[in-house]
Amino acid sequence: MIIPVDALEPDTLYSLAEAFVLREGTDYGEQEVELDVKVQQVLEKLKSGDAVVVYSELHESVDIKRKEDIQPSDVESEDNDGY
Repeated sequence: MIIPVDALEPDTLYSLAEAFVLREGTDYGEQEVELDVKVQQVLEKLKSGDAVVVYSELHESVDIKRKEDIQPSDVESEDNDGY
């Protein structure tokens, strides 16, 4: 299920973006990029709609995905087990 970013408190959204950056371990090439800069880049993608926050009831987890990587199961409620 996609969670609208405006439905989340700013501190919560920041924490989700920070956890995503730390978990992903994104390589930005030869130049080192500060954690806060990476988090701000993710927040910008979320606010522009290029990325979305996805909650999985099945796994009881939250993730951030690029819009083009969204699956139909990410959009629909998972309480129907896909039936």
